[in-house]
Amino acid sequence: MTDNHDSPKDTQEEVTPGMEMSPITNTSESLKGMQITEDPHPDFLTADADLTTDLPDDTEVIDLIHLKITSLEALNLYRFKKLTALCLRQNLIESITEVEVLPYDTFIDLDLYDNRIKHISSNVNKLVHLKNLDLSFNKIKNIKNIDKLYELENLYFVQNKISKIENLSTLKKLKNLELGGNRIQALEPHAFDGLENLQELWLGKNAIPKLINLNPLKNLKILSIQANRLKKIEGLEELTNLEELYVSNNFLTKIEGLENNKKLTMLDITSNRITKIENVSHLTELTDLWCSFNQVDQSFQSLGEELGGLTKFETIYLEGNPIQLNNETAYRRKLMLSLGPSLQKIDATFIRG
Repeated sequence: MTDNHDSPKDTQEEVTPGMEMSPITNTSESLKGMQITEDPHPDFLTADADLTTDLPDDTEVIDLIHLKITSLEALNLYRFKKLTALCLRQNLIESITEVEVLPYDTFIDLDLYDNRIKHISSNVNKLVHLKNLDLSFNKIKNIKNIDKLYELENLYFVQNKISKIENLSTLKKLKNLELGGNRIQALEPHAFDGLENLQELWLGKNAIPKLINLNPLKNLKILSIQANRLKKIEGLEELTNLEELYVSNNFLTKIEGLENNKKLTMLDITSNRITKIENVSHLTELTDLWCSFNQVDQSFQSLGEELGGLTKFETIYLEGNPIQLNNETAYRRKLMLSLGPSLQKIDATFIRG
């Protein structure tokens, strides 16, 4: 494949066979006998159709990344009867209707990250054995035409224009759902119905004001809802298998609502308005507490009373809180004395070899 998309030339020159160029021939004379052909696509790479020409028909995986591909049709994907995975990241694809020619029986992985897709074609529903679908960084507004993907395990819609979580209830095998960077303003009733096997839910950078309607997610292990509009930790009572909770960059003022989340190992409440570390002493599996850039201003003794009994606790971040800013000299030493022998790291710095 010839990569000429960065060339400043808009034409290509073909020298007539057998023609000799004299070193002293002037420019006008040298052009005689040459055929100058206009390049119809000076800003594009080799034609899309050429990208798959040399691939054997029994190819199982195709990766064509950042090649300015505009058309699925031109790739002649119907040829590849044993295809299992197709990665077309960072191209210029707008329509995905052509996925209907992919082999339904073998195809399991479709990656269309960073294209120009606005609409999920109904033909996507024909890929009944699909396990991984990545449509992140596109222009999609509605979740639809994926309800028959019963084998789907990983679904990525990061950085689109989605405002509502819907049409997912039939995806019983879904384990990972990523919806960060969209326009979601509420977790609506029934949004997560049928997703009892979901293990990871990523909702950062939306506009969600309240944690509600999460009860169906009995097996959820990771919940990330950073950079939203939360004012309270709530609605997690049924999430008894939750292991990691990320709620940084919200408007939280208190640590609460974690009574039933006894499997938590990670709690990230960075950049909120928390004034006290509290209501976590029952979290016996907790290893990490990230609480930088809040308003924590309590005695080291009370901090020790809350965290000192957690035998698996290893890492704490309190940088940018009054408890650190007002005690810069003795801060690390007092934390070490207060938090017990399991502590290994304070604000990204290890304290023991």
